Amino acid sequence: MDEDQVNSVIQRWRDTPEEDLKPEDYEQFRSLGSACLAENGAARILRFIEDEKNQQLMVSMGHTLVAPLVNEVVKKEKCPHHCQAALTHLTRICRPDELLHSLLQIIQDVHPTVISETIITVVPLFQTVLLELEERRAASVGLVLSALLDQLVRLPVPHTEQQEVDDEFGLCHCCEVLAQFVKCLTEDVKRKDDDDEMRAELLQFCLRTLRELLLEAELKQDRKLSPLWLFATEIMATLVVVKASVSELLFYGSLRKSQCKESRACLAYLLFVQLITVDSFPAVFSPVFVLQCNMEYISQLLSSKKESHLLKGLALCAKSLENVQDNRLPVSLLELPTFYSAPQNLRRILTDCPMQHLRKSALHVFQLFIDKLDVEAKHKFFRCMLKTSSHAGVEGYIVKNIRNQVEFSMEPANGNKWFLGEEFLWLLALVLCVPQAAETDLLNSMDRIMESLNLLRYLVIRDKEPWSKTGVWAELCRIKDEYLKMLRVCIGLSRGYYSAELNALREDQKLKAREARDAARCGRLVSGMTVKHEKVSNMSPEVQRQVLQSALVTFDLMESLIFRIDEITAENLKIPT
Repeated sequence: MDEDQVNSVIQRWRDTPEEDLKPEDYEQFRSLGSACLAENGAARILRFIEDEKNQQLMVSMGHTLVAPLVNEVVKKEKCPHHCQAALTHLTRICRPDELLHSLLQIIQDVHPTVISETIITVVPLFQTVLLELEERRAASVGLVLSALLDQLVRLPVPHTEQQEVDDEFGLCHCCEVLAQFVKCLTEDVKRKDDDDEMRAELLQFCLRTLRELLLEAELKQDRKLSPLWLFATEIMATLVVVKASVSELLFYGSLRKSQCKESRACLAYLLFVQLITVDSFPAVFSPVFVLQCNMEYISQLLSSKKESHLLKGLALCAKSLENVQDNRLPVSLLELPTFYSAPQNLRRILTDCPMQHLRKSALHVFQLFIDKLDVEAKHKFFRCMLKTSSHAGVEGYIVKNIRNQVEFSMEPANGNKWFLGEEFLWLLALVLCVPQAAETDLLNSMDRIMESLNLLRYLVIRDKEPWSKTGVWAELCRIKDEYLKMLRVCIGLSRGYYSAELNALREDQKLKAREARDAARCGRLVSGMTVKHEKVSNMSPEVQRQVLQSALVTFDLMESLIFRIDEITAENLKIPT
């Protein structure tokens, strides 16, 4: 159309009552606006929108221009300030419900490459429109917040301070804008104390934000000025404003049952670890009760395979345990499913997680958990882990803790039946056993066997007859016949096997056969052996040699410990070795 035709069409629209306008009229009006913007006509569009004689037309049809104008602002190419001014004018004169529909359509259809730019552009417009709404305002707020969050969670979450500073995908800037938007809404709620529907919508938004965004973010107190930290603070503050009892959300009541566990897990982390809004939390709950309740969320987080979830779960577990006095957790707590699953998840991290910093943190929390159990609970926990861990490293760590507990119990004021006498002997029987008999892989069982022998040596040195407190001397004949004798058999078989493997490897290296044949033969010789979950045949010949030599040294150590135990017992019983 030429300019005269355009003016003619516009005049017709001016003269037509709104109820007589057809859908194709709205579409044509939008197309003309888009065409004008495409020809660098942003200033012309602004003049047209502000023209007094077009105001009624803008009331009727202006909302159709919102999408083209937002697209131009997002592009930041053709006079975006004119487009921004045009949008501001439209929000003042167009009907709020029609504007809301247009803006929601924009955010729902946004292209992945311009998510952050679009959110930053439309949030102020949403804020103006929502304040103008008179009917169904709370429901509209819910729709807007949900639509914004749908797009926000599509953006990658930064995990380091430098990534936050760079803000490559614009998530941090979006969080800043959204935090101000939510703050404006909460201020409005403060002024209207009876707006329960608005409170409910804000509550749902906060809980969803906790689950879908903040649970993935790395939040640290030393980065309190970071956009993500400030956003988390605003979300927690909003929960307080909407009168959502944090204790009800976390521990009891209808709110707890109706909300997602992951949302509550993140809430517990922000409250107890990062101490955000902790002043609003009642001080009447005991540390043991808080730990008991938090175990549900700890188990939820530790069962995940995501690093961000594991970090939060470990931190929440550590903080919850630190507030409990040592030796205070009763054995009855171990009957609770969460007090079983959380330590098992810690064991899984210790044995399966490839990230060293997570394994190190998990070991610290694992020991902290043991320290907080009372003596009966420790006894039961040790028995459970020895039966279920299926990992020599974990079992060795448990045996080391058993020794520490025996040493503690032998002090005059610390005597107890769980680590002295008959109950202890039941535990010791689990420690001093060779479940696979002569087929036991001593190299992979090294951690447990060495700690078990060290425990036995400690007992026969420290707890001598006739003043024995542990009862180990009464079981000594059985221990020698069923445990030490079998270990000697295993050591003899293993030493012969590994010596043969080492000799064969040396012969192969001396012959300097062709590389392909050499590798094939080495693979055949040791294909069935594994060390720390790695096939020995996958190692270089030099590493294989070191592994085999280390195994032989380990067998010598085991044998020397057995010999020393025999010496001590013979001396104490005054019988020849």
